[in-house]
Amino acid sequence: MTTRISPPDKKALAFAKEEIARGGVVAFHTETVYGLGANAFDDRAVAKIFALKGRPADNPLIVHVHKNYDFSALVDFIPPYAKALARAYLPGPLTMVYPSAGKVSPSVSCGLNTLAVRVPSSPTAQAFLRAVGLPIAAPSANKSKHVSPVTAGHVYDDFQGEIPLILDGGACSGGIESTVLDCTGEVPQILRAGLVTREMIAAVAGDCTVYRMQAGEQPKSPGMAHKHYAPKCRAVCFTAEEAQAARVCYAEELHAGGTPYYVCERALLPEFEGNALDLGGDPAEMAARLYALLREGEQKATLLIAIEPKERGGVMDGVLNRFCRAFGRDHET
Repeated sequence: MTTRISPPDKKALAFAKEEIARGGVVAFHTETVYGLGANAFDDRAVAKIFALKGRPADNPLIVHVHKNYDFSALVDFIPPYAKALARAYLPGPLTMVYPSAGKVSPSVSCGLNTLAVRVPSSPTAQAFLRAVGLPIAAPSANKSKHVSPVTAGHVYDDFQGEIPLILDGGACSGGIESTVLDCTGEVPQILRAGLVTREMIAAVAGDCTVYRMQAGEQPKSPGMAHKHYAPKCRAVCFTAEEAQAARVCYAEELHAGGTPYYVCERALLPEFEGNALDLGGDPAEMAARLYALLREGEQKATLLIAIEPKERGGVMDGVLNRFCRAFGRDHET
């Protein structure tokens, strides 16, 4: 199979519509990361997503719809606070989980009685979703546990010859996946942190809690696996207070003939001599740069030495969630 990268022009959108209608899979740009999409009503098409990614069968997907799509028939109940949040933040990087009406393929939610719905703001995503006119089930367009893709080239690196089309909208501006919010209770609860923060949600809904996954529990949302978003090279993680240990690790790798690279926020760069990748200077920049930097690092380094950013709260909850999972390190927001 030839994998084509194309802007969302008429020809590409017509091809995407045909491919989705016949049960195929298409990758597409969103404002967060690229998605790997298929018809959410089609069991076999949804199964293709899991097979292509090598995705665990208990890891649910998100259904994407365009901004004028009436998805009320797909869910049983939309609480008033969810409607207020939708008015405030959609289209945008917010996924809301509702009681499912059981209309889409049961594989989308992996047997759970809920459905996650997102309305992306990316013009490319909107054009694609309008063209197909269907709810599209889509996880990030990367092999399972690998770094999420923020360019069409990243998708191509993972799926060359396996999918027919990547709808190219350029680099993703947000850089980390959407906030996932459980809207099945009286108070919204964050399942996965992202660019729409706890503070932003509470300002509209009046309150917001954060879910803590228990050992052995089935994931309620994508991205809840301990190690996720991981680079292919060896990687370790230190806090800023462990800077000396990080420097020793760098020296040992260099002495062994390897090519180590630090990954750290801009303010910490002067503390580390040698190869370094600049994560950025503020939370929004760190979110936008993280995955591209990890993809760059796995190409250059034999060992990535990550220094955990110091800042906490707001968008950093999402950045640190991805940063620590990428390096297999526990993190509590």
